[in-house]
Amino acid sequence: MRIETISYLKQNAAKLELEEPIVITQSGKPVYRIESEQQAQRKDEAISLLKLMNLAERDIRSGNTLSPAEAKEALKQRRLRGMADLGKN
Repeated sequence: MRIETISYLKQNAAKLELEEPIVITQSGKPVYRIESEQQAQRKDEAISLLKLMNLAERDIRSGNTLSPAEAKEALKQRRLRGMADLGKN
């Protein structure tokens, strides 16, 4: 991660290369972090996956699980209910 001053940011904002995040400092202290949109999206996706894994682990610990056969049956029932709902319109 690169570290640059706020003066550097002001002078080079239009031509910043963001292969890696940049920490912007003011008076020697970090005040901003700049990253590309792609990096931010990857980070958001990683956080979302970690949250899903945490929820799954909690379900497993509490016994809130289905066997493969139960899961297939639940999906089949959901699909049939969805098709029945389509016919009501």
